[in-house]
Amino acid sequence: MQQRGFRNAVAGALGAAAVLASLSAAAHHSFAMYDGQKTYVFTGVVTRVSPDPSHLTIFFSPLNDARTAVIRDAAGKPVIWSVELRSASQVALEGVTAQNFPPGTIFSIGLHPLRSGLTGGGRGKSGLFKCPPNTPPAAGKHCDSVAGATSHGESGSLPMPTGTWSP
Repeated sequence: MQQRGFRNAVAGALGAAAVLASLSAAAHHSFAMYDGQKTYVFTGVVTRVSPDPSHLTIFFSPLNDARTAVIRDAAGKPVIWSVELRSASQVALEGVTAQNFPPGTIFSIGLHPLRSGLTGGGRGKSGLFKCPPNTPPAAGKHCDSVAGATSHGESGSLPMPTGTWSP
């Protein structure tokens, strides 16, 4: 009888541990920090890529609408945005790696901005397009309109923006 009680206690503890582990995983993958009601589409220049195992992050300076220069803040420094993608191993299958997106790469992506108002966001299911080297898109356009651009991602298209960002 005591043995059965011990087994039940062990089974209960293992079950509780499994539930806690699944809640932890779900919390880690929550997108609550992003405003899913807003979608911005940026064309920018990569400043660096952080290939963290849990989420690859691309840091970039957005280009102006004329696509001739990066946007700068009031002090004259380039504005830096970040966009979080899925795990480095998952996006590597799409060709998104630090080696394939070195600093200076021009690319376009849609993102859901951080609710906090900081310059960052999550990719969601947006397409990602890389312009050919040293070939920005025409004024007001994105890399998906440039001959020779490459598509990296599951959706294959940029989303329709629901808003715009300005410094």
